[in-house]
Amino acid sequence: MKPSPTLKKIAAQLNVSISTVSRALKDHPDISIETKRKINELAALIEYDPNPYAVNLRTHNNKEFAIVVPSLSNFFYHSFISSIEEDARKHGYSIFIYRSSNDVQIELEILKNCRLKRVSGVFISITTETKDIAPFLKLDEYGIPVIFFDKVPAYELCNKICIANEQAASLAALAILKKGSNDVLGIFGDPNMPITQVRYQTFNRVLVEGNPVIRLQNVNANSADEAEQLILTMLADYNGTYLTIFCMSDEILTGVMKAVQRKGLKFPKDIGIICISDGMIPKLFYPEITYAETSGFKLGKLALSRMMRCIAGSSFAQTIIDESCLVEGGSL
Repeated sequence: MKPSPTLKKIAAQLNVSISTVSRALKDHPDISIETKRKINELAALIEYDPNPYAVNLRTHNNKEFAIVVPSLSNFFYHSFISSIEEDARKHGYSIFIYRSSNDVQIELEILKNCRLKRVSGVFISITTETKDIAPFLKLDEYGIPVIFFDKVPAYELCNKICIANEQAASLAALAILKKGSNDVLGIFGDPNMPITQVRYQTFNRVLVEGNPVIRLQNVNANSADEAEQLILTMLADYNGTYLTIFCMSDEILTGVMKAVQRKGLKFPKDIGIICISDGMIPKLFYPEITYAETSGFKLGKLALSRMMRCIAGSSFAQTIIDESCLVEGGSL
């Protein structure tokens, strides 16, 4: 484990007293401008950060986990957090939650704060723009395990708890084929995200292989509102031709259902609906929506189990995939 930068280390390298270093970092007027400059430059170079949690610094364990998510409006994340909190308490740990707002700079600030607090571990679903894995590896150097979940990096040598995206997309496609639908609209999320790419490629491949003459159209929506507007536009001239809509996520499903209801369409009479979901949103409608399950709660169980193994000394990287299953509703 990489030793933490200290006042003592800065003082030794510059041949000054620890008290001089401390006062210089606090911009004390008794310290010369040149000395302050040298001390601050070295502190920045070795990434020294004043840490008010002295006990945590010594023990490297404050019995707290951080959970970082892009947003809190997603039931999947609520389910994941609930699962982690439930099991963490049994092990004597508490949790606190950060929201990155899908912003890389906010995400980096959160990581820095986690390092300063010397949290016991971090569970994180990264932003859509996160490309640099180095800040996460730095946490590991300080003895803070990082478990990626849901939205995970492509980097292989890290701990990832993943949804079975290929299986979920395949189950949805096979359900559509079984119903004999010939006109299908697939609505996917951010095309730059690996999760979107996997679901898109698998869904399209299975449909086309199962029915080469199927009429398939795909669009992207980055929010529920965007999905709603897309459907309203596409159904503006609805002529009664039966259409099956596949929603890649609960967020997209929410927007699609608002649009379908605004158009006064009934499912499965006028239109078919199927999605990949945690399971709560599909049950809010009647008939219930058929969905391929991706459970945030089960993912949380797997993530906490992996975290405890890391804390116990497991040093190898592992990717764990939670299996999906098809839950039949009445929407197809």
